[in-house]
Parts: sequence; C-alpha cells; structure tokens
Amino acid sequence: MTNSVESLFDTGLERYKAGESAATLIPVFKEICDRAPKSSSAWTCLAWLYLLENKGNLAYKAALKAVKLNPQDPQARINLAIAMLETKQKGLREHVDFAQQLIFVNKEWEEEVKHSIEDGLTRKPDWQSLTKVKGWLFDN
Repeated sequence: MTNSVESLFDTGLERYKAGESAATLIPVFKEICDRAPKSSSAWTCLAWLYLLENKGNLAYKAALKAVKLNPQDPQARINLAIAMLETKQKGLREHVDFAQQLIFVNKEWEEEVKHSIEDGLTRKPDWQSLTKVKGWLFDN
C-alpha cells in the first residue's frame, strides 16, 4: 500500500519540524510534487528545502510553480524572492511587496512567515538573502 500524498506531506512536515535535514527531505517533497503537481504547498516546501541546501536555481523553479498555483501565498512569494536574490534575478521586489500586503491583512500569515524566517535563520544562521527579505518585510 502506498502512502497518500496528504499522509506523505504531513509526515514530511513533521520530520522537518523535528529537525530533520533539508537534504534528506528533498526527495520526499519531490515525490509529493510528482504525485500532486498542483499542490502549491508542496512546491512551496520543496522550494524552501532547496533554499536551505543552497540550490537556488531549483528553488527558483519550485517557488515559481508554487506562486503560479497560488499567487495569494505569502510564503511562496517570499521563497521566490529569496531564490531570485540568490540567483541574481531582477523583479523580486514585486513579490516582497505583495507578500508584505498579504501578511499585513492577515495576522495569522504574518505569524507563520515570522516563524518560518526564524526557523530558516536557526537552520542557516548566515542566510543573507533571508535576512535581507526579512528586513524588507518587517523593518519598514
């Protein structure tokens, strides 16, 4: 019996929260994305994992897909902005501004984004792109 996509996603998320490395979770989330290609949350998670592993080009592709599937997801937009910074692309400011608007109107999203940023900086303390995006989002 194969795991359902939802079960695989939930298990992958729990493993991440328990501190498992991004490198070991990338194959899990790649499988989820293969099995559920329209799952924006799976693409968002995969992009984040790629970012943690310094795989900017792969992160960019995954984040772009996540944003196309769900343009209203602030984390997907933040991941895309970080990936664009890391791959030296232009146009990332529109994604940061849009994410900022989304979290401004939804305090729950704001808390999730803050938690995600702190998690990222805990796992990768010298993450300059994330620090820069954090400043753009919250230091205005």
